[in-house]
Amino acid sequence: MDTMEKRRRVMGRSIKLGHCVCDPAKPCPCALFKERNVCTCAGEHLPPESDSQGVRLTQYVRSAGCASKIGQSDLHRVLAMLPQVSDPRLLVGTATADDAGVFELQPGVLLVQTVDVFTPGVDEPYLFGRIAGCNSLSDVYAMGGRPVTALSVIGFPIHTLPHEAMAEILRGGMDVLAEAGAVLLGGHSINDEEIKFGFAVTGVVEQSHLATNAGAQPGNVLVLTKPLGTGIVALAGQLGRASQAATAAAAASMSTLNRAASEIMVHHGATACTDVTGFGLLGHLARMAVESKITAEVWCESLPLLPDVLEYAAQGMYSGANERNAEFSDPLTDFDDDIADEQKAILHDAQTSGGLLIALPEERAGDALAEMHAAGVTGAVVIGRVTEASEGCIRVRRAGESLGKRHAKPNTRNPARDTRHSTPQQPRDNTGTSTMTTHAEGCCEAGSGTPGQAMDMFQNFMGTALQPGAVDVVTKELMAVALGLAVGCVPCVKIHLRKSLAMGIGMPELEEAAALATAFAGCRALMLWNELKRDAQP
Repeated sequence: MDTMEKRRRVMGRSIKLGHCVCDPAKPCPCALFKERNVCTCAGEHLPPESDSQGVRLTQYVRSAGCASKIGQSDLHRVLAMLPQVSDPRLLVGTATADDAGVFELQPGVLLVQTVDVFTPGVDEPYLFGRIAGCNSLSDVYAMGGRPVTALSVIGFPIHTLPHEAMAEILRGGMDVLAEAGAVLLGGHSINDEEIKFGFAVTGVVEQSHLATNAGAQPGNVLVLTKPLGTGIVALAGQLGRASQAATAAAAASMSTLNRAASEIMVHHGATACTDVTGFGLLGHLARMAVESKITAEVWCESLPLLPDVLEYAAQGMYSGANERNAEFSDPLTDFDDDIADEQKAILHDAQTSGGLLIALPEERAGDALAEMHAAGVTGAVVIGRVTEASEGCIRVRRAGESLGKRHAKPNTRNPARDTRHSTPQQPRDNTGTSTMTTHAEGCCEAGSGTPGQAMDMFQNFMGTALQPGAVDVVTKELMAVALGLAVGCVPCVKIHLRKSLAMGIGMPELEEAAALATAFAGCRALMLWNELKRDAQP
């Protein structure tokens, strides 16, 4: 049957019924037929774009990434209507809302199973496939497990977008599975107007290595292994307002496996873990607090952020997922009075392929972080602690006691907060992320000062100059403090002093930088240092 005959036959049935036979909600002829002379019900396709790289995936979704997921409160209401599964071999099920289910296959050998599917938060098909793969595997890593096999699940508008785009999505996911050592067994596809992709993953874990969200203990410190803000950057991208630095940093973070962080946390005796995804940092931490029966303290100024995220949040660029996430976690959360709305927005932001949130014994945290940094997990940082036993509570404070100050030796760099191996191309904070602070007024701070071409050029120069290169970022921050003192730039010294302390640089190192400035600039630098260091220290 030729194409026109097939079109006449299919459209004839639709017109007779008064509805499109493929989508009863649409009339026939539909708007697509009137505008483009294409009948997808008859198997016709829109003219493909030049290639898969010309496709912008985010134009085919309503909510990007993990923001597309159903909120915790609604999900729990639905699950409460269902019977509980009871089996002695089921070690972790739906009751604790953990990252994956755990089933005892035989004594000492546990199966870890999960499924994760979401919409694209980036435009490139291959990159979306990689991110979806990393996100799906992360649930297994959060349990301390090793992924073994996977099944793909994809929804794709096959009559609207080129076949090559779907192939690129699948290829990106397959490449990530190969990196993880997992095998793709097959999958399932749906012709869907909204793009969705992910995997059902099966992993294994030894009983002694199993990490759940229910084991956090008072005295543990909380480690986050990736920067926050992927949901905010995704929305800014959909609005056409995301910077190249923010987009690139978010893509790099989301497309990186949590494998190394998982293996290191297991080695150092993690008591609990969850991966931070669609429910936001506070949503996942709230579940850990409830299941572990503890009170957790989070320090805003220690949180690692993607470039420009704080500015976007201050402009209201965060999705409706924030409201859904806040509905669940806010009743359990006590915010300090000086926590700004944009900071709360970041704490509630739905993450896509986010980092692991790990509860570690404090005495093991320094070594664990040093190993993570050496393994390329450069965003890993202590963001808080478990303070006491309770029925489940979170306290959000502006600042807290840093791990570096608790364990740093005199005149030595604290390895747990050394950021010399950081990834470049992220100018907001020269460690590859930025820390959550309020806006500073200084010439070194991106986004401050008088807008204009000259200021933009200067900020771009500063971002490049402060990136890691032949000289690591810790040394550059010490140099910035010394130079700021020498030239008498008060705002610059305040900014770089604050950044240095947030990075874990100790006061003995900063005192030596100040001494060097004094040697070159005399008493003016010394007096300025004595004044500013008093203001910077809590």
